[in-house]
Amino acid sequence: MATHSRQHALTQARLLFNQQGAVPGGIVAEPILRSWRRCADLGFDMRGVRRAELMTQGELREAQQRNEALRRLSEPAMSYLRREAGGSGNLVILSDAQGLVLDSDGDAGFASRASRVALMPGAPWDEAAAGTNAIGTALVEGRPITVHGAEHYFEPNRILTCAAVPITDSEGRTLGVLDLSSQARDIRPDVLTLVRAAVDLIEHRLFEQAYEHHAVLRLHDHHSGLGAPGEGLLAFQGDVLIGANRRALQALGLAATALGVYRYSDVFDGVLERCPDAAGRVQTRTGASYHARLRLPRSRAPQPVAPALPGIDATRPAAPSFDAATLGALARAVHLSDAGVSILLQGETGVGKEVFARQLHARGKRASGPFVAVNCAALPESLIESELFGYEDGAFTGARRQGSKGLLRQAHGGVLFLDEIGDMPLMLQSRLLRVLQTREVSPLGAARPVPVDFALVCATHRPLAHEGADAPVRPDLYFRIAEYTVTLEPLRARADRLELLRALWAAQGAGPVLPPLIEALLAAYPWPGNYRQLVAVLRTLHVLAGPSGVVDADMLPAELRPVADNAHAAAAPPEGGTADLQSMTDAAVRGALAAHGGNVSRAARALGVHRSTVYRRAAALGLPRAR
Repeated sequence: MATHSRQHALTQARLLFNQQGAVPGGIVAEPILRSWRRCADLGFDMRGVRRAELMTQGELREAQQRNEALRRLSEPAMSYLRREAGGSGNLVILSDAQGLVLDSDGDAGFASRASRVALMPGAPWDEAAAGTNAIGTALVEGRPITVHGAEHYFEPNRILTCAAVPITDSEGRTLGVLDLSSQARDIRPDVLTLVRAAVDLIEHRLFEQAYEHHAVLRLHDHHSGLGAPGEGLLAFQGDVLIGANRRALQALGLAATALGVYRYSDVFDGVLERCPDAAGRVQTRTGASYHARLRLPRSRAPQPVAPALPGIDATRPAAPSFDAATLGALARAVHLSDAGVSILLQGETGVGKEVFARQLHARGKRASGPFVAVNCAALPESLIESELFGYEDGAFTGARRQGSKGLLRQAHGGVLFLDEIGDMPLMLQSRLLRVLQTREVSPLGAARPVPVDFALVCATHRPLAHEGADAPVRPDLYFRIAEYTVTLEPLRARADRLELLRALWAAQGAGPVLPPLIEALLAAYPWPGNYRQLVAVLRTLHVLAGPSGVVDADMLPAELRPVADNAHAAAAPPEGGTADLQSMTDAAVRGALAAHGGNVSRAARALGVHRSTVYRRAAALGLPRAR
């Protein structure tokens, strides 16, 4: 009865769509409705039939040969799916990435009926050829989908119920689609689960073959799942993540852009060579734990030397530990920069814009080339032109005899980082724009321009996108340098400040443990100077304490003293005793509220606790009602 009612509703929905181009919400699933709209935009009539575009046998053989590896690896999965589907009236279909049916296997009687609507090898089933259908719509939507009966766009195809799952490789590219088709009256609630399991088997075999000569890390929630098609698979070259199957990406919350960019330590605790731990598990940076097994390369492939990451020195702050959002932005920026897209970094002073740019260089295709950083605000206006564009011998009085290449030419083959681009003199912005358009530099005094090839990353601490006499950057230059913009959040916006603080303290080297009260104070402070200010304070504390000393609040800089004094007053031990954990907690709450002007939400984020906890402790301490 329910099935009959559903089919009646779909029939009515089709009539409405034909007449009005829309249907009431809830009758047709959104992916199906989107497909109907795409078909209508192509000028298709629902009451019509698909175009007959069958290949010749020779053309089909050529297509099958092009996809021979996919067909060979899919054979066991197709047999499995046909066996699990059981009974008659089923057809297992394999298509390529364009929706062309390569192979089919199943009930001969149903195959004969399906051939009447061209569901057979050699027929295209992309949406442009066959309208809404599981194979074509799964390719467009990039996701598993079921299309039942009258949900098919063309009237004759309503005899089918089809469930399709895209097949992807370890780099996220779609290779084809696996489909299970049956008579429209036969609806199995687990049909997509069956097809997904078969696709897992195909993708598992594809991964094993592709990364035979690389380190492969297997992950699963259960130990018994390791080695089975449903496990997560990650491939590494050195410590760089170069491949991952769909299961691993979903479990770890990673996008395909992480591949080729993320290191093992960006995702997991520890180092790849020492995983899994004694319990056979790995820990992610988000705190999740998985059973794991590491398979070293079966035969060593030549390993390129990974580019060295930027070191820590006195002139540059230590690299902050990127959170998940910043890592994701970095991965996207690397892929875009490798493709020639200019990147603009925005954020407050001290948030790590240059560190981000150096990481982009180190993880990109130009890692072996130079990284040239130019602070546009630090160069004297009288020298910036010659420093950027270079000059020939004798170009001006005082010029060096050999001339100068200039910073733009020094960046050839690598990355040019223009920090504080908003402080570049307007008269030079037109010259920079011409360089970016022509990819040629004209040094002062030179007879002809010189070709240059570099990736461009710019940075600014203030908004650039506005017009008018006071605009820091010409509009035409702005749209050239800001093809993709990354906004780096200030330190106070991070919810994991305590963990970050501990990581940065450990990076200082051997030394004492930070007392819990000092940790809480540092984590609660708003840090107007962001990472640069925090690292400077930690370095100062580390030096003053020495390798075996004690960190005391008296060592804190002046701007942190009021917060520290409030906390110490609240945590003062009675009768010369030792302050207990509760008094330290109360002191941390007082300090966080004082640092954030009584704002409970910000204080809670700083302490890494829920707002209700701060409200409760503030009330217990008799503090004024927080906001």
